[in-house]
Amino acid sequence: MNDQQHPSRSTEAFFGRRKGKPLRERQAEGLATVLPALKLDLTAPAPASLAALFPHPVEEVRLEIGFGGGEHLVHRAQENPQSGFIGVEPFVNSMAKLVGRVTNLGLQNIRVYDDDATQVLDWLPEGSVDRIDLLYPDPWPKRKHWKRRFVSQVNLARFHRVLKPGGLFLFASDIDTYVNWTLIHCRDHGGFGWQAEEAADWLTPFAGWTGTRYEAKARREGRSSAYLTFRKTELSGG
Repeated sequence: MNDQQHPSRSTEAFFGRRKGKPLRERQAEGLATVLPALKLDLTAPAPASLAALFPHPVEEVRLEIGFGGGEHLVHRAQENPQSGFIGVEPFVNSMAKLVGRVTNLGLQNIRVYDDDATQVLDWLPEGSVDRIDLLYPDPWPKRKHWKRRFVSQVNLARFHRVLKPGGLFLFASDIDTYVNWTLIHCRDHGGFGWQAEEAADWLTPFAGWTGTRYEAKARREGRSSAYLTFRKTELSGG
Protein backbone atom coordinates (compact mmCIF):
# COMPACT_ATOMS: atom_id res chain seq x y z
CA MET A 1 0.00 0.00 0.00
CA ASN A 2 1.41 3.42 -0.97
CA ASP A 3 2.12 5.57 2.08
CA GLN A 4 1.28 8.64 0.00
CA GLN A 5 -2.35 7.65 0.46
CA HIS A 6 -2.08 7.88 4.25
CA PRO A 7 -0.63 11.26 5.20
CA SER A 8 -2.11 11.04 8.69
CA ARG A 9 -0.35 7.78 9.48
CA SER A 10 2.19 8.05 12.30
CA THR A 11 5.82 8.26 11.27
CA GLU A 12 9.15 7.81 13.01
CA ALA A 13 10.86 10.75 14.69
CA PHE A 14 12.67 12.89 12.12
CA PHE A 15 14.94 14.58 14.64
CA GLY A 16 17.53 13.45 17.17
CA ARG A 17 18.27 15.01 20.54
CA ARG A 18 15.97 17.67 21.94
CA LYS A 19 18.40 19.62 24.14
CA GLY A 20 22.09 20.50 24.22
CA LYS A 21 24.05 22.48 26.80
CA PRO A 22 22.15 24.10 29.69
CA LEU A 23 20.34 27.32 28.81
CA ARG A 24 21.53 30.63 30.16
CA GLU A 25 19.20 32.26 32.66
CA ARG A 26 17.99 34.84 30.14
CA GLN A 27 17.30 32.13 27.53
CA ALA A 28 15.35 30.04 30.01
CA GLU A 29 13.35 33.10 31.02
CA GLY A 30 12.56 33.85 27.38
CA LEU A 31 11.28 30.33 26.82
CA ALA A 32 9.12 30.56 29.91
CA THR A 33 7.63 33.99 29.19
CA VAL A 34 7.81 34.65 25.43
CA LEU A 35 7.47 31.21 23.86
CA PRO A 36 3.87 30.67 25.08
CA ALA A 37 2.80 33.85 23.26
CA LEU A 38 4.50 32.80 20.02
CA LYS A 39 3.67 29.10 20.06
CA LEU A 40 0.87 27.67 17.96
CA ASP A 41 -1.94 26.12 19.99
CA LEU A 42 -2.66 22.86 18.21
CA THR A 43 -5.35 21.95 20.71
CA ALA A 44 -7.57 24.62 19.13
CA PRO A 45 -8.85 24.38 15.56
CA ALA A 46 -6.68 26.14 13.01
CA PRO A 47 -8.17 29.41 11.76
CA ALA A 48 -9.71 29.28 8.30
CA SER A 49 -7.20 31.97 7.30
CA LEU A 50 -3.74 31.66 8.79
CA ALA A 51 -3.43 35.45 8.66
CA ALA A 52 -5.44 35.40 11.89
CA LEU A 53 -2.40 33.93 13.67
CA PHE A 54 -0.56 37.23 13.39
CA PRO A 55 -1.28 40.54 15.14
CA HIS A 56 -0.89 42.56 11.93
CA PRO A 57 -2.28 41.80 8.44
CA VAL A 58 -0.09 39.54 6.29
CA GLU A 59 -0.31 38.83 2.57
CA GLU A 60 1.12 35.33 2.62
CA VAL A 61 2.16 32.62 5.08
CA ARG A 62 5.40 30.64 4.93
CA LEU A 63 6.43 27.58 6.90
CA GLU A 64 10.05 26.75 7.76
CA ILE A 65 10.67 23.25 9.10
CA GLY A 66 13.74 22.84 11.31
CA PHE A 67 14.99 26.43 11.46
CA GLY A 68 18.16 25.58 13.42
CA GLY A 69 19.78 28.76 14.70
CA GLY A 70 16.96 30.80 13.14
CA GLU A 71 19.24 32.93 10.93
CA HIS A 72 17.23 32.30 7.79
CA LEU A 73 13.84 32.61 9.46
CA VAL A 74 14.71 35.95 11.08
CA HIS A 75 16.24 37.26 7.84
CA ARG A 76 13.14 36.39 5.85
CA ALA A 77 10.83 37.88 8.49
CA GLN A 78 12.76 41.15 8.41
CA GLU A 79 12.98 41.11 4.62
CA ASN A 80 9.24 40.45 4.21
CA PRO A 81 7.30 42.20 6.99
CA GLN A 82 4.11 41.75 4.97
CA SER A 83 4.49 37.95 5.23
CA GLY A 84 3.69 35.71 8.18
CA PHE A 85 6.16 32.98 9.16
CA ILE A 86 5.66 29.75 11.05
CA GLY A 87 8.91 28.19 12.26
CA VAL A 88 9.14 24.66 13.62
CA GLU A 89 12.15 23.47 15.64
CA PRO A 90 12.19 20.76 18.34
CA PHE A 91 15.72 21.53 19.57
CA VAL A 92 15.32 23.56 22.78
CA ASN A 93 18.55 25.54 22.47
CA SER A 94 17.69 26.65 18.93
CA MET A 95 14.21 27.71 19.98
CA ALA A 96 15.67 29.71 22.87
CA LYS A 97 18.03 31.48 20.49
CA LEU A 98 15.22 32.37 18.09
CA VAL A 99 12.90 33.59 20.84
CA GLY A 100 15.67 35.91 22.04
CA ARG A 101 16.17 37.38 18.56
CA VAL A 102 12.42 37.81 17.99
CA THR A 103 12.22 39.68 21.28
CA ASN A 104 15.26 41.88 20.64
CA LEU A 105 14.16 42.78 17.11
CA GLY A 106 10.49 43.22 18.01
CA LEU A 107 9.33 40.94 15.18
CA GLN A 108 5.56 40.58 14.96
CA ASN A 109 5.31 38.18 12.01
CA ILE A 110 6.74 34.96 13.46
CA ARG A 111 4.88 32.11 15.16
CA VAL A 112 6.60 28.92 16.27
CA TYR A 113 6.14 25.31 17.30
CA ASP A 114 8.65 23.33 19.34
CA ASP A 115 7.85 19.73 18.46
CA ASP A 116 7.29 17.48 15.45
CA ALA A 117 6.52 19.40 12.25
CA THR A 118 4.12 16.70 11.10
CA GLN A 119 1.79 17.77 13.92
CA VAL A 120 1.69 21.28 12.47
CA LEU A 121 1.22 20.00 8.93
CA ASP A 122 -1.74 17.87 10.00
CA TRP A 123 -3.25 20.84 11.90
CA LEU A 124 -2.96 23.36 9.08
CA PRO A 125 -5.98 23.84 6.79
CA GLU A 126 -5.87 22.56 3.25
CA GLY A 127 -4.42 25.05 0.77
CA SER A 128 -3.36 27.54 3.45
CA VAL A 129 0.43 27.95 3.02
CA ASP A 130 2.27 29.80 0.25
CA ARG A 131 5.71 28.30 0.75
CA ILE A 132 7.48 25.56 2.70
CA ASP A 133 11.22 25.76 3.40
CA LEU A 134 13.13 22.61 4.38
CA LEU A 135 16.74 23.77 4.65
CA TYR A 136 19.59 21.45 5.56
CA PRO A 137 17.41 18.84 7.25
CA ASP A 138 19.06 15.98 9.12
CA PRO A 139 20.33 13.72 6.30
CA TRP A 140 20.33 10.54 8.39
CA PRO A 141 23.35 9.39 6.34
CA LYS A 142 23.25 5.69 7.25
CA ARG A 143 21.12 3.74 4.80
CA LYS A 144 19.26 1.97 7.62
CA HIS A 145 18.10 5.40 8.85
CA TRP A 146 16.98 6.81 5.49
CA LYS A 147 13.37 6.07 6.40
CA ARG A 148 13.71 8.82 9.02
CA ARG A 149 14.47 11.51 6.44
CA PHE A 150 11.77 14.16 6.46
CA VAL A 151 11.23 13.95 2.71
CA SER A 152 8.99 10.95 2.18
CA GLN A 153 5.83 10.18 0.28
CA VAL A 154 3.87 10.60 3.54
CA ASN A 155 5.25 14.08 4.17
CA LEU A 156 5.11 15.17 0.53
CA ALA A 157 1.40 14.33 0.68
CA ARG A 158 1.19 16.58 3.74
CA PHE A 159 3.03 19.36 1.88
CA HIS A 160 0.77 18.99 -1.14
CA ARG A 161 -2.37 19.21 1.00
CA VAL A 162 -1.41 22.39 2.88
CA LEU A 163 0.22 24.31 0.02
CA LYS A 164 -1.91 26.69 -1.99
CA PRO A 165 -2.26 26.00 -5.72
CA GLY A 166 1.09 26.96 -7.22
CA GLY A 167 2.71 27.12 -3.77
CA LEU A 168 6.43 26.44 -3.43
CA PHE A 169 8.51 23.81 -1.65
CA LEU A 170 12.17 24.85 -1.26
CA PHE A 171 14.82 22.32 -0.24
CA ALA A 172 18.53 22.84 0.41
CA SER A 173 21.18 20.29 1.35
CA ASP A 174 24.88 19.62 1.04
CA ILE A 175 24.39 15.84 1.06
CA ASP A 176 24.27 14.43 -2.49
CA THR A 177 22.31 11.33 -1.54
CA TYR A 178 19.60 13.46 0.12
CA VAL A 179 19.41 15.81 -2.87
CA ASN A 180 18.91 12.86 -5.22
CA TRP A 181 16.49 11.29 -2.74
CA THR A 182 14.37 14.46 -2.76
CA LEU A 183 14.35 14.77 -6.54
CA ILE A 184 13.24 11.15 -6.91
CA HIS A 185 10.57 11.38 -4.22
CA CYS A 186 9.10 14.59 -5.66
CA ARG A 187 9.09 13.05 -9.14
CA ASP A 188 7.39 9.90 -7.87
CA HIS A 189 4.80 11.88 -5.90
CA GLY A 190 3.67 13.61 -9.09
CA GLY A 191 2.44 16.84 -7.53
CA PHE A 192 5.67 18.83 -7.44
CA GLY A 193 7.20 20.39 -10.54
CA TRP A 194 10.95 21.01 -10.27
CA GLN A 195 11.54 24.59 -11.43
CA ALA A 196 15.12 24.23 -12.70
CA GLU A 197 15.46 25.47 -16.28
CA GLU A 198 19.17 24.90 -16.81
CA ALA A 199 21.96 22.82 -15.27
CA ALA A 200 23.30 25.58 -13.03
CA ASP A 201 19.94 26.32 -11.41
CA TRP A 202 20.19 23.74 -8.67
CA LEU A 203 23.56 25.16 -7.59
CA THR A 204 22.21 28.72 -7.49
CA PRO A 205 21.04 29.91 -4.05
CA PHE A 206 17.46 31.06 -3.65
CA ALA A 207 16.66 34.73 -4.23
CA GLY A 208 17.53 36.78 -1.15
CA TRP A 209 19.51 33.90 0.32
CA THR A 210 21.96 34.79 3.10
CA GLY A 211 23.07 31.29 4.00
CA THR A 212 22.95 29.50 7.33
CA ARG A 213 25.52 28.56 9.92
CA TYR A 214 25.28 24.95 8.84
CA GLU A 215 25.89 25.90 5.22
CA ALA A 216 29.02 27.83 6.21
CA LYS A 217 30.29 24.77 8.09
CA ALA A 218 29.62 22.55 5.05
CA ARG A 219 31.61 24.89 2.81
CA ARG A 220 34.51 24.96 5.24
CA GLU A 221 34.52 21.18 5.05
CA GLY A 222 34.53 21.24 1.25
CA ARG A 223 30.89 20.36 0.55
CA SER A 224 28.84 22.35 -1.97
CA SER A 225 25.09 22.83 -1.67
CA ALA A 226 22.11 22.22 -3.88
CA TYR A 227 19.01 24.44 -3.88
CA LEU A 228 15.85 22.84 -5.21
CA THR A 229 12.58 24.68 -5.89
CA PHE A 230 9.37 22.77 -6.57
CA ARG A 231 5.96 24.20 -7.43
CA LYS A 232 2.77 22.46 -6.42
CA THR A 233 0.92 21.04 -9.40
CA GLU A 234 -2.30 19.11 -9.73
CA LEU A 235 -2.01 15.38 -9.25
CA SER A 236 -3.03 13.48 -12.35
CA GLY A 237 -6.31 11.69 -11.94
CA GLY A 238 -7.24 13.54 -8.78
